[in-house]
Amino acid sequence: MTDPRLLVTASPHLKGPASTKTIMWHVVLSILPIWGTAIWWYGPSAFLVVVAATAGCLLPERLFGRRGALSDGSCVITGLLLGLTLPPGIALWMAFLGGFFSIAIGKLVFGGLGQNPFNPALLGRAFLQASFPVALTTWPKPGGDWWSLRGDNFALPLMSTNPADTVTEATPLGLMKFEQKGTEVSDLVLGLTGGSVGEAAAIVILVCGGYLALRNFLNWRIPASIFLTVALFSGLLHLLEPERYADPLFMLFSGGLMLGAIYMATDMVTSPVTNRGCWIFGAGIGFLTVVIRTWGGLPEGVMYSILLMNALVPFINRSTQPRVFGARRKAKGAA
Repeated sequence: MTDPRLLVTASPHLKGPASTKTIMWHVVLSILPIWGTAIWWYGPSAFLVVVAATAGCLLPERLFGRRGALSDGSCVITGLLLGLTLPPGIALWMAFLGGFFSIAIGKLVFGGLGQNPFNPALLGRAFLQASFPVALTTWPKPGGDWWSLRGDNFALPLMSTNPADTVTEATPLGLMKFEQKGTEVSDLVLGLTGGSVGEAAAIVILVCGGYLALRNFLNWRIPASIFLTVALFSGLLHLLEPERYADPLFMLFSGGLMLGAIYMATDMVTSPVTNRGCWIFGAGIGFLTVVIRTWGGLPEGVMYSILLMNALVPFINRSTQPRVFGARRKAKGAA
């Protein structure tokens, strides 16, 4: 019998030990501590919003997706990440609708897993941002009575309960952009400021992302280039006019940059396949994030930065493909 190690077949010849299903469920497990931290700060609202968004993702996958698609964990990741990008006080039907849109329009219409050009969770949040801008920009304050809801979670569709005991506050990015007020970095790192569910603690996101990087379940070059670009660009602006522009630490730890850089931008389907392309992709996200935060109409720019760079991934892949071994470079002007 021929030794299978000596059998020569068509390429590719290398296969990683981890399957798609294994990678996906490891990502799900790494998100759970982030969700748990959010529940610690925001109580039942943080739990309910993420569950509603995940349920919204599971339904279209079950109805219209391929057989067995639920078991690979990809739609669960989409639901968890979408829920983490939403305010804790958002109505649950909105979170559910966003999850349904993420899978049905952001994934299935393109052919399912591996075919979508844009990150489905961010596409769902962009849909909610355009449809319900007030709900998506109302931020409850963390802390207080753990058992109390942080907003209109149980509001009926197209209606609002407007609970009088909900305390809201501006996000650190909003305070900086519109009032030129800074926020202590320690508060940003520990999650002691208002924001989305996934902004609960930057340090927890970094630890969970480090676990995925060590397991080689994400390309570390993407978040590294995002952080480096944000730090350098914002640092240069801060040096030029410190009273007007935020310092690099504020830019790195505020808003959804940590969650977006580690979990959204590194999506294997919507990010470049080459290492050089990953550096370019991450640098573009970091640059656009600082531009939108500084000169755009909204205080946050991570979501739009990633979606814009997702659109450029095919061009980045094409321009950064290495030369095939043994092939000659095509001369300029050659047909």
